Amino acid sequence: MEEVVHEMGELTTVGPVIYNVLETEWRTQLGDPVEPMIPERRFLIVRLTVNNSGNQQAAIPLLNVVDSEGDSHLEVSEVKGVRNWLGLLRILEPAAAVQGRIVFDVEPSDYMLRVTDGGNLEDERTALVSLPLSLDTPGVEVAIPGSTPEL
Repeated sequence: MEEVVHEMGELTTVGPVIYNVLETEWRTQLGDPVEPMIPERRFLIVRLTVNNSGNQQAAIPLLNVVDSEGDSHLEVSEVKGVRNWLGLLRILEPAAAVQGRIVFDVEPSDYMLRVTDGGNLEDERTALVSLPLSLDTPGVEVAIPGSTPEL
């Protein structure tokens, strides 16, 4: 079955789970400026909402982005200094929603975010959300001595 491609900002329904990718941001480091978290390539931060419209719990696994060559890149599983990071354990109760950020360590490029209903691999449903490359930063960061910046 071919995956449907959605645009950022468009509701993407995969089974009972509804995703909305709100924005992306690229960073060269995360966390404390004294001991920053440095990527191998660059951090791609994706802000999204996830809603469980079903009547059972939904488990949302770590997600992947797919590059133009078709290679998948899994989310970073250890993140520091990202406000509203979704974390690793993502269980949504029926009718619950969560908004947060997920992080990838990839080369700056266009990607597709593969979203899932969290089902078993045999019957899992997925879709893609287009993440066009945009290196614009949402604002100027100012480091305040003694503080830990968050995104």
